[in-house]
Amino acid sequence: MSEWLLLPPVAFFLLLVVGFLMSAFSKALAFKSDKHPPGKTKSYACGQDVPFPHLQPDYNEFFPFAYFFTIMHVVALIIATVPSSGGWQTTGLALLYLVAAISGLWILFRK
Repeated sequence: MSEWLLLPPVAFFLLLVVGFLMSAFSKALAFKSDKHPPGKTKSYACGQDVPFPHLQPDYNEFFPFAYFFTIMHVVALIIATVPSSGGWQTTGLALLYLVAAISGLWILFRK
């Protein structure tokens, strides 16, 4: 009877409703005022008056590490979960995935 609660669409919808209800409840409890106190919309800086920084981070150095991390973990997950009794179809598919990951890493790290 309660197995239907474990279905992903049902669980997603139930958690979405619970999240909406929590948001509505906390909004009802929140302090309401027509005028905002000074500094309400400023970022918190431990009580110091810090000017708003206009930084634009450069992710060119970050992307190769994130890509490497993602590819290696997904490859490890796929290779580790290949059934041994699956026959040549599953083994071939895992090897094809491994070759695709190696070629992606080769493209990433070539100079």
